[in-house]
Amino acid sequence: MAVAGTLDVLARFLHIMGILVWIGHNYANVIQTPRFKPAQPSDPGAMLSAMQREHGTFRYASLVVLITGIYMLWYRGTLTDALMLSGNSAVIGIGVWTGLIMVANLWFVLWPNQKKVLGFVPASDLERIRCSRITFLSSRTNSILSIATLFFMITGSHGVFLYY
Repeated sequence: MAVAGTLDVLARFLHIMGILVWIGHNYANVIQTPRFKPAQPSDPGAMLSAMQREHGTFRYASLVVLITGIYMLWYRGTLTDALMLSGNSAVIGIGVWTGLIMVANLWFVLWPNQKKVLGFVPASDLERIRCSRITFLSSRTNSILSIATLFFMITGSHGVFLYY
């Protein structure tokens, strides 16, 4: 039981740290770039390795959040109820589903386009400009969804009484 309890505390810590990195990056992006600025043709790639590290950390933080969150729900025996949006787990389940949408958006929409914008994948200047708009909108979508996700995560654990 002590090992399981230790794993639960470690999962919670990693979950919170991952949230800070992932959502913090989203909000920093909104503050640094409040409105859309298209990618400039033929940008020099001077900071390529720094950008690879930053975007890698950001992306993998999303997986840490997802995996630790699923583990904690499984450990408590509420994963199925959360995913099925049933009983007391319905509230946190909404947060789980919103988080899953955010992870899918990041990995399957934002990242493939961002690779072209940053020059990790060859693309024409017109393609890079088009992809920069997609990454902007995808990033903003995740920033907005993160508000709902955090709300349902917190109220699922600490405010479920509000819904009954």
